[in-house]
Amino acid sequence: MNLSLPFFNRVKFIDKLTFTKHMSTMIHAGVSLSETLETLAIQASSQQLRTIFRDLLGDVRNGVALADALRRHPEMFDEFYVNLVAVGEESGNLAENFQFLVDHLSKSYALQRKVKGALTYPGVVFGAASLMAFFVSIFILPQLVGFFDSFAIELPITTRILLAIAGFMEQHGIVFFVTAAGVVVAVVRLTKLPFIKPHWHRAVLRMPLFGQLILHSQLSGMMRNLGVLVRSGVPLSRALETTTYTVDNLYLRSHVKVIHLSLNQGITISQALERYQFSEFPPLVSTMIAVGERTGNLEEIMLYLATFYEDEIDNITKNMTTVLEPIMLLSIGLIVGFMAMAIISPIYELTGSVRGGVGGQ
Repeated sequence: MNLSLPFFNRVKFIDKLTFTKHMSTMIHAGVSLSETLETLAIQASSQQLRTIFRDLLGDVRNGVALADALRRHPEMFDEFYVNLVAVGEESGNLAENFQFLVDHLSKSYALQRKVKGALTYPGVVFGAASLMAFFVSIFILPQLVGFFDSFAIELPITTRILLAIAGFMEQHGIVFFVTAAGVVVAVVRLTKLPFIKPHWHRAVLRMPLFGQLILHSQLSGMMRNLGVLVRSGVPLSRALETTTYTVDNLYLRSHVKVIHLSLNQGITISQALERYQFSEFPPLVSTMIAVGERTGNLEEIMLYLATFYEDEIDNITKNMTTVLEPIMLLSIGLIVGFMAMAIISPIYELTGSVRGGVGGQ
């Protein structure tokens, strides 16, 4: 039974990592594949996982290779995973390759958490500021229109600007926010269209700060996948082809496809990078890969580059907090200060004029 239906296409990364850890541990302990899969099916945390594991168990008992059984469940096992298991079965190093997968998935999981953590803080602040702006615009600003209209003084420019915004929100506030939300939803859907998605992914890589974070995340994952596959005995061409489909950014994936095509034509990876001068691949990548190709130590170089870009992600996340925090605080402070001046200034002028009138009498 293949669970590739749309509503089954959500398997948590942590479930995949847990499955791999259990497989590695039990195979290392000498437990047979059938016993291992039967145990995992019994202990599965959800009906979906239980069904997948039972399918795997049935296939293995019927003489199907484990890699072929895994390939029937693409919602959980990608080509990288399946290829590494296939190589392990062919070479008799299945336990070792499962340990490779455990290390790889653990590092990928840690990397995902770093990237998500870096994006969470600005996302939370932006979301809170948006909710506050909605509340103030719909419920507070419209109340100020009638209040300030009763003032028999010339209002300051800040107050007039605030009143103009308040008047607009009073009449069109709901429509404005519904339209804005509709535009956001439409843009998100447009960026998922096949002919727009690659261009959007290219634009994402060129965003200040965030683009570097995403690029380094992609480079780290790509280099680690290649390094692990080559180290486990997968031919370089097959490893690069497999890695191509693990690159989430479609624009960067198109570059990897070009490199793979060049490799099949007898050109090395470093020569392809030198020829095409892809800006997404820093000079460090081509230089280090050239060293690895000359010394026959390519997998170690790729794993080194993966670690290097993971460290770069750490630096970017730290810098991101350092840079974004004062910018967001300053922006919020300016908005609050502007509203305070717009509200307090006319009240202060009105109080002054009343005191002056009383003093004159």
